[in-house]
Amino acid sequence: MNNSRFSTSVHILTLLANAAKGEVLTSDYLAGSININPVLVRKELINLRKHGLVESREGKNGGVYLNKPADSICLSEVYQAVQSTPILGKAKNKPNPACPVGRQIGAHLENLYAGAEQALIQQLGNTTLQQFVDQFI
Repeated sequence: MNNSRFSTSVHILTLLANAAKGEVLTSDYLAGSININPVLVRKELINLRKHGLVESREGKNGGVYLNKPADSICLSEVYQAVQSTPILGKAKNKPNPACPVGRQIGAHLENLYAGAEQALIQQLGNTTLQQFVDQFI
C-alpha cells in the first residue's frame, strides 16, 4: 500500500465529512489543508469517485462532497480503494531453488502477508469515517 495515498484519501474524506450539509469543497481547498499540490488531490478524487465515496459538482460553485453518509463509510473501503501494491511488498530477488528455505520462502511469505492484510482490513472495517471524524471534535 502506498501509505500517502491512504492518508491523503482519509484526510480528504474527513474534510468532506466536516463540511456543512450541502457544502462542496474545491480541490484547492483540500490541497491547502493537506499541503500538497491540487493535481494530486484531483487524482485521488477521481479514484474516490470511481469507488463511489465522493461525487462532484461542476461549474462556478462546483466542488466535491461525500456520496454517502460518513457513518456508512468504513475505513476498509478507503484502504481497498487506494491499495495498489501488497502491504508488505514483494522480494526483488529470486531465492535459490536449491536451498531448502529459498525454494519455499515465497509461498510462506505470501501466506503471512495475506493474513496480515486481512487483519488490517478487518481492523479498518471496524471503524467508520464518522467515528474517525468524531475524534476531531
